[in-house]
Amino acid sequence: MSLFSMPFTGTNIDTVLHIVAGVVMIGTIAAIGIGFWKLHELPIHKASSSQHHQIGLITALTWIGFIWHWVWVLAVIIAFVDGEKALKRLRDIWHGDSPNTKSNGVANDSSLTAQTKEEQTNA
Repeated sequence: MSLFSMPFTGTNIDTVLHIVAGVVMIGTIAAIGIGFWKLHELPIHKASSSQHHQIGLITALTWIGFIWHWVWVLAVIIAFVDGEKALKRLRDIWHGDSPNTKSNGVANDSSLTAQTKEEQTNA
């Protein structure tokens, strides 16, 4: 046997190895495709499980995301961010209300200022 001879040539083992390699290649491509599909459908599944109000928009953005990938990122953001809580938080920030100055919806500025004065005198 020389260095230039090919093993398994002229036998049935050569054909079997080519078939096995083809099956492994097709299986790998299929697994990658299924994984990509599952990842791509993640915003739709999240929106439907949380009863999101914009499920139609998220579905459309997910499908458009197959062509323009940045649109899929928008679908993920919309699906995972609670819009009502985010808008309420932005409104509170805009009006200057912070969680520290509110107690059950009633402003509690006088008790906070008295508490901070006590802390300053104790220091």
